[in-house]
Amino acid sequence: MMKIVYSRHYDIGFFGLERLHPFDSRKYSRAWRCLSREFGARLRQMHVKTDRPVTREELLRVHTEGYLELLRRPRYVAAALELPIVGRLPRVIVDHCILKPMRWGTRGSMLAVAEANKQGVAVNLSGGYHHAKPDEGQGFCVYADIALAVDDVRRHGLIGPEAHVAYIDADAHQGNGVCHTFLHDKRVFIFDIYNHTNYPCYDHVAQGRIDCHVRVHAGHTSDEYMRAMKRMLPVFFDSISHSERVELAVYNAGTDVYAGDALGNLNVTAEHVLERDLFVIDQLRQRDISVAMLLSGGYSRESYRLVFETVNALVNKYGE
Repeated sequence: MMKIVYSRHYDIGFFGLERLHPFDSRKYSRAWRCLSREFGARLRQMHVKTDRPVTREELLRVHTEGYLELLRRPRYVAAALELPIVGRLPRVIVDHCILKPMRWGTRGSMLAVAEANKQGVAVNLSGGYHHAKPDEGQGFCVYADIALAVDDVRRHGLIGPEAHVAYIDADAHQGNGVCHTFLHDKRVFIFDIYNHTNYPCYDHVAQGRIDCHVRVHAGHTSDEYMRAMKRMLPVFFDSISHSERVELAVYNAGTDVYAGDALGNLNVTAEHVLERDLFVIDQLRQRDISVAMLLSGGYSRESYRLVFETVNALVNKYGE
């Protein structure tokens, strides 16, 4: 049975100041409430409750100690979040109201990847912090949850130490943090479809790590976007499965490709966001590859609704 990982601790809120950023930091609970209304008691059977935030010891498996110390400085966190006013808040408030929910979300990604390995499909209603590097936070991303999740399933023997993992990033922004984290790890194969005129277009080191680039441009329509996705994703999967089976995939399903998004600068309709998500996951399941979906970016007030529509469709198809 498909699993949905969620905790009420995911939402980020600090006295209304979060509204100064276009990211809907409460979309997690909004999507959950929609799912609760839709599925009622059935949702409880699929729900995996995030048990705790990720620990410092776990974070140190990917992040440097110096970086974790930097996160004790509000001004550094403010720069990573692109929200200057955060730099004026007390450290304890920044940690409790902003960083701790992200640690809960990071732990949720770890659980979702483990559940996907067992169940075939799992969704974390948070996570996808694809700009976070081992020694740097940026782009509203602080913790490298994707790398931590892959490391965790390897450590617990859920996949082999040399098992191949696919990472599919469909957020409108290139997942540079993931590329830096897996820079020298050739067990992870990266597919990234992104608006090449968006941040972080300057990160050529990250772009050099991508195994399959699909560069789209600002204003790309739904039809153009989906044609590119449908042409290149099967080619990517076939190429990386040639020599050895891919055991696991992480899908970063950013909703910022949506036409109403403040930062994505693409023109993909809500219907095509849903079609994209189902296409990616269907392609993986047809190849018997387990997949964990993470939410990633989404800077419109419709983001939670887009998430709900995708998870709703996945439950009806894979929820059993």
